[in-house]
Amino acid sequence: MGFFGTYLYDGEQWHDADPDSRPTHGGPWMLLDIHDSDFTVVTYDPAPSGAGIAYLGVTPRTYFEDEGASAPTDVFREAAGLAAWWVAVHPGGDALAKEEQIVTFLAQDVDPEDDDLDDGDEQDVDDLDDAEVFVEVKTARFLRALDLPLPADLDT
Repeated sequence: MGFFGTYLYDGEQWHDADPDSRPTHGGPWMLLDIHDSDFTVVTYDPAPSGAGIAYLGVTPRTYFEDEGASAPTDVFREAAGLAAWWVAVHPGGDALAKEEQIVTFLAQDVDPEDDDLDDGDEQDVDDLDDAEVFVEVKTARFLRALDLPLPADLDT
C-alpha cells in the first residue's frame, strides 16, 4: 500500500485535513491530497489565471483510465496560476521564472493507449528517480520549489 495524506496550507503552516477542507480566512491557501503514492491533487486559491487545481505524478483521468475522473488539464495554465499564487505568498517574486520551474512538476493527461505498461519498453524501476516512483517525494520537491515549509509527514 502506498502513501496517503491530505494537508492544508493556511499561508503560514500545514495542517492535517480532509480532501473537502477549505480555510475560513481570505488569504492564499493550498490543499494537497496525496493518493497511494501515485498522484497528488493540488488545489489552491487564489487562482487568477488557472483553474485552481493541478496534479503531480499523473492525473486522475490517466491513473483511473477514466475521462470522468478529472477535468482535462492544461499544465501551462496551471503553472501560470500557481506562479501567481506563489507571488501572493511571496510578494515581489519573479512570477515568470517560477512559472517555468513549476511547469516541470505538473502532470498532464496521457492517453491510456499511449501509456501501455505492458509494452515491454518501460524503464527498470531501480533506474528511476524516487520522485518518478513516489509522488510524495515529488510533492516535497514541488513545495521546496515554491519556498514553502513541508508537512511533517513529508519532511524526511
